Amino acid sequence: MSQQVDASRIPELQEVVSAALQLAREKGASQAEADASLQQGLSVTVRLGEVETVEYQRDRALGITVYFGQRKGSASTGDLSRQSILDMVEKACAIARHTAADDCAGLADPLQLAREFPDLQLDFPWDVSADEALALARDCETAGREVDARLTNSEGASVSSQRGVRVYGNSHGFLAGESGSSHSVSCVLLAQAGEDMQRDYWYSSARDPADLEAAESIGRRAGERAIARLGARRLPTGKASVIFAPEVARGFLGHFIGAIRGGAQYRKASFLLGAAGEQIFPAWVEMHERPHLPKAVASSNWDSEGVRTRDRELVHGGVLDGYLLGSYSARKLGLETTGNAGGLHNLIVDPSPGAPSQSSLLQSMGRGLLVTELMGQGVNGVTGDYSRGASGFWIENGEIAYPVHEVTIAGNLRSLYRDLRAIGSDVDTRGGIRVGSVWIGDFTIAGE
Repeated sequence: MSQQVDASRIPELQEVVSAALQLAREKGASQAEADASLQQGLSVTVRLGEVETVEYQRDRALGITVYFGQRKGSASTGDLSRQSILDMVEKACAIARHTAADDCAGLADPLQLAREFPDLQLDFPWDVSADEALALARDCETAGREVDARLTNSEGASVSSQRGVRVYGNSHGFLAGESGSSHSVSCVLLAQAGEDMQRDYWYSSARDPADLEAAESIGRRAGERAIARLGARRLPTGKASVIFAPEVARGFLGHFIGAIRGGAQYRKASFLLGAAGEQIFPAWVEMHERPHLPKAVASSNWDSEGVRTRDRELVHGGVLDGYLLGSYSARKLGLETTGNAGGLHNLIVDPSPGAPSQSSLLQSMGRGLLVTELMGQGVNGVTGDYSRGASGFWIENGEIAYPVHEVTIAGNLRSLYRDLRAIGSDVDTRGGIRVGSVWIGDFTIAGE
């Protein structure tokens, strides 16, 4: 095989996948699916102007799942030679022959498979050498440390460039591939005033390196954020409104996404169990799944089973339309797949009427907590009980009064989602959930 990792490798990987599927048929499998991938990347880190790490990455993988009736076996390998593929297939078949039958097991319905593959602009090369990446990282960190003399230390600045190609095929005749890229620049700085030490960060990520924020701007933003946190204090225990900044708001809504996944539903391990058709959010809330956004991080023409992805109104008028299902979870629930095997494909959360900015949300809130960072994993997906460590800024009269740290915010997600007051227009596009600042009416805050 050639060394370059891009769309030109798709035919080679298609041959590998086709060979694995053919061997599975020869071994007696009634159905089979296989997935092959290649990854290539460069990552560098600079700390205090000195090189910390330079890492080159090259990975390859092939996995297969075979079905003997409704008995399933899976195996994988990192060796794409003919003998290794044969060994992998034989292991998967041996596993399948010894597993119990599952009446929901099997490939996706052939009628649901993707047939059209428009260019989603997911793959952009970045011809950056290790020396050039190190220079960018130095520029980023230096610009950040020059913001203020109190920026006395650094956890480093990093530059990463990743490209990959993947092919999926199954015994229903589906065989397709796609390539993609991911590039990023980040910086973490530490500020100190006396005994008080605070850290903060900033980053930019994109499929197209031309869409990255300038390295110096990222460093300055990290420095400004770290300085702004000096003098942080705890809050008295009580109740208050909370606004999540966009970079943490998507995680807060991510618990909603986890609760409506098919696996959580059929296992009866969700605080939104059986909630399809229910009012989960206020009536003005609209959420849309948009799998085909050009350059978006979670765009794809098909899911991990080859099922076509499609636009969907996931929440309309605050009402949950349905669940996120692959073929297996859909069969468990007596429903049809929604093309979400492997996850969600770009959730767009509309700003509230009037598309308020974060500053206008702060003015409307008047008094409360602006959360810019969350810590810990205190979320119970079954009950919806939510408890996370938080830091950010206390708001008085619609303005930042002082930085806050070492507090815990708590509530129940069902109640918190219904108490959603507004969503800002300051949308963060760096993740698979695109949302602005989120204002929730009433949290319990545990502090002093």
